[in-house]
Amino acid sequence: MYTLYIANKIYSSWSLRPWALMRALNIPFEEKVVTFGAGSNWDNLRAFSPAGKVPCLHDGEAVVWDSLGITEFLADRHHGVWPQDPKAKAWEMHSGFTNLRGTCPMHVGLRIHIDAIPEGVKADLARIKELWTEGLREFGGPFLAGQHFTAIDAFFAPVIFRIQTYGLPMNDAAGAYVQHMLQQAPIQQWQDQALAEPWVESEHEAGAMAAGQVIEDKRVK
Repeated sequence: MYTLYIANKIYSSWSLRPWALMRALNIPFEEKVVTFGAGSNWDNLRAFSPAGKVPCLHDGEAVVWDSLGITEFLADRHHGVWPQDPKAKAWEMHSGFTNLRGTCPMHVGLRIHIDAIPEGVKADLARIKELWTEGLREFGGPFLAGQHFTAIDAFFAPVIFRIQTYGLPMNDAAGAYVQHMLQQAPIQQWQDQALAEPWVESEHEAGAMAAGQVIEDKRVK
């Protein structure tokens, strides 16, 4: 069985991607959570990940890190990881939208109001809405590449949580997709488990709170 090493569900956007994909496709794996600490986590993560990063997948002697690398590894072994239509694979989904990621760090537990959305974030959101609307229209929905959850949806899952956390504006099509994704079992499971986590890391908390005004904390007290 695969072993998937991840970090705190409340914060770790990169960990979410392969986790949600494997859950959605019913690919069995053992989960191991290694919590973030302040500053560099290199030493702790190097114990199982040559790159010193999460996520990291172990399959016997094979060790694969990076969410895209894990996805490609799984695609060679399991049907349905990527959509069948080659056009659907050509998405800006792996490491783009740097303004959004920098300004709005992933935090599943908080609800934060941003008084003025920075122009760079607005540009990223405009492109996201454009991509999602195009995919839903061209492939028929309700997922971005058609009727089934694929790696395309998994890679945008952290964006879904950012939109929820920071109340970011969407058009009708993109907003409906956000709500559809939030109802999917893997996304609900990740959220429920994130809200129940006992760990709090101050640097990640401060990064999220710097974006705006905290209006609610959904975490289990």
